[in-house]
Amino acid sequence: TMAAATWTDRGRRAVTILGTVTRSTSSHSALKSQYDALVIGGGEICGAAYLQKGGLKTAVLERRHVLGGAAVSEEIFPGFHFSRCSYLLSLLRPHIYADLELKKHGLKVYMRDPHAFTPMLEEGVKGAPPRSLTLGSDLAMNLKEIGKFSQKDAKAFPDFVAHLDKLAGAIHPLLDAPPVDIPGVTAGSLRKRLAAAKTLMPIVKCGLKLGKNIPDFYEIITAPIMKILNRWFESEPLRATLATDAVIGAMTSPSNPGSGYVLLHHVMGELDKEKGAWGYVEGGMGGVSKAIASSARSYGVDIFTEKDVEQVLVGSDGAAKGVVLKDGTEIHSKVVLSNATPYVTFKKLTPQAALSPEFIKAVDQIDYTSPVTKINVAVDKLPNFLASPTPDDKPGPHHQCSIHLNCESVEVLETAYKEAMNGRPSAKPMLEMTIPSVLDPTLAPPGCHVVSLFTQFTPYHIEGREWTDQDREAFADNAFAWVEQYAPGFKKSVVGRDILTPPDLERIFGLTGGNIFHGSMSLDQLYLARPLPSLSDYRSPIKGLYLCGSGCHPGGGVMGSPGWNAALTVMADLKRH
Repeated sequence: TMAAATWTDRGRRAVTILGTVTRSTSSHSALKSQYDALVIGGGEICGAAYLQKGGLKTAVLERRHVLGGAAVSEEIFPGFHFSRCSYLLSLLRPHIYADLELKKHGLKVYMRDPHAFTPMLEEGVKGAPPRSLTLGSDLAMNLKEIGKFSQKDAKAFPDFVAHLDKLAGAIHPLLDAPPVDIPGVTAGSLRKRLAAAKTLMPIVKCGLKLGKNIPDFYEIITAPIMKILNRWFESEPLRATLATDAVIGAMTSPSNPGSGYVLLHHVMGELDKEKGAWGYVEGGMGGVSKAIASSARSYGVDIFTEKDVEQVLVGSDGAAKGVVLKDGTEIHSKVVLSNATPYVTFKKLTPQAALSPEFIKAVDQIDYTSPVTKINVAVDKLPNFLASPTPDDKPGPHHQCSIHLNCESVEVLETAYKEAMNGRPSAKPMLEMTIPSVLDPTLAPPGCHVVSLFTQFTPYHIEGREWTDQDREAFADNAFAWVEQYAPGFKKSVVGRDILTPPDLERIFGLTGGNIFHGSMSLDQLYLARPLPSLSDYRSPIKGLYLCGSGCHPGGGVMGSPGWNAALTVMADLKRH
């Protein structure tokens, strides 16, 4: 498949080039007219694998030409392979990694260490470069780095990390199981109540792990993260660097209640038994989708791309009977699982007559606000930072990090947030830069690199109107101008760019509102209330129709868990009936 990509760079004329897009291969078997289970969307194949292992003949139907939902690799410019949407791996649960034998199926992850690099925009003293803050797994190095700004903070940091680790570790039982079955526990026969009581065990385990830290846990999930950080630390660069993980992907500020949970959500990641680690997948994030798909196929799952579902079929008895594709093809099944957002599932794919007006109104009220514009950049030279220059275009340890730009102080983040809330893209946006080709040479031609800019804050509409191409280019130009201040020569190195505003993320990847989590990770949309209190158990008002994507518990980024939990729910229902 050939895809046209338009790119511009200041000082160069606009051109259109053709780049080969990596196509995901479909199952070798033909699409059947009858399955036990159908999964809409190729972003959640884990659930399909577990359903197939459980004895259900399962098929996955992906709308796009490439498999993986937001975790895809695409060759936007010749020779440059991008993780076009999601860009880092961490929250893939260990039991899923082991169960599906993903290493055997080709998943290779490059571990990053150090993890975070925050350069300063300041004049160096006596010819020295500007300061920077680098954090990684080496505690001694961390203390030395933090000590450049505050010895007091350096002393407090180990206790802070241990504190967060304890809180994050306690959540793991909740990630690996469906939420508590409140109706089952509170109603029905004694036998049914006792059966439902098993769903209480994860929350009991969570409570036991927390112990005397339960008040601290309650505080961090409800309080503004700045309330927590101000108690621990005094230096702005450290507070701002930590605060970025409390707002990443969320239309919130470090001073807003609930931002603490977003930080905890990112801290609880794990790769290769290393807590809090994030890594680059070889070949881009499509590599993890490819490995999961390979595992699923080995169990017998049929996987198809370019199969656009028009509607879920609902029988006269009010139960899901399968789907109809845009081309009119009907495929029947016992159950249907939707990896689309709850909004798309119930407003676009489900016949509205099958849902109550009250339910539709509740779905309309789910918050999908997104602050993210993703810019994928092809460069012919490695960015060289004033704060940590490297000779001969050779990468330093800091090049493998999440590089935080415009993050010297929390005030910068607050101002950027307020501008977006007023309908304007941030004039000084928060920029999280990653350069995965530093560790993975398969992504770019020799001497060249792929750069990801995850930027905040940008609104869905600009002062009430839609984004134009001119708006996109102007925002990218401004973002590049800020990068240029930290790494002179960056703009000249750009050979192509792919700009994805919130409406673009919605249009291309089906992310309602452009929200990378399939719905805001706010307290009113977590656990028993994700995405709605009536939908927290993956079941829908339509019998046989289930949710299995990031819009349900445990939320965005926890790869595989929504599908795993949904599959458990489906199997339990089929066994019961």
